[in-house]
Amino acid sequence: MPYTVLMPAVAAKVLHGGPHTLGFLMTATGVGALAGAFYLASRRTVVGLGRVIAIAASVFGVGLLLFSLSRNVIVSVAVLPIAGAGMMVTMASTNTILQTIVEERLRGRVMAFYAMAFLGTAPIGSLIAGVVADRLGPTTTILLGGIACMLGGIWFAVGLPKFRAAVRPIYIERGIIQAK
Repeated sequence: MPYTVLMPAVAAKVLHGGPHTLGFLMTATGVGALAGAFYLASRRTVVGLGRVIAIAASVFGVGLLLFSLSRNVIVSVAVLPIAGAGMMVTMASTNTILQTIVEERLRGRVMAFYAMAFLGTAPIGSLIAGVVADRLGPTTTILLGGIACMLGGIWFAVGLPKFRAAVRPIYIERGIIQAK
């Protein structure tokens, strides 16, 4: 997420633009996020969202990596929807699964903790990204973030069988899937 905090620096120092350039970059990210939201809205079931999370986190990382390598506004605007879609699909899918597997009586507490953890760590991540960007530059910082997202997606994919085994009984109990 800190890449959005670094976007003004990229627009000004790397792409040699101004407020309009920043607007194009943020819009491109938003277009991708909207497309990702439409994709998720078109899904009929939560089954398979674990795989979607692994892929989307990796796609987010690839989008960030490509953006970090771009030195052209048009290329940047073309690759940022990839990052936006990956970010939106990862966040919304994670939230959906969490709400699906948590007992109803605990859902409010769990979601409050989730929101606190998510929103509470964002400023810390942005601070760290700012310090790293000051030392290594904004594009290198975004590159490292992209690599971290790709590795996170791969790590989640590797752990997916254990995740599925833990979630399967809950999905059966709730009637989301049939017992075999």
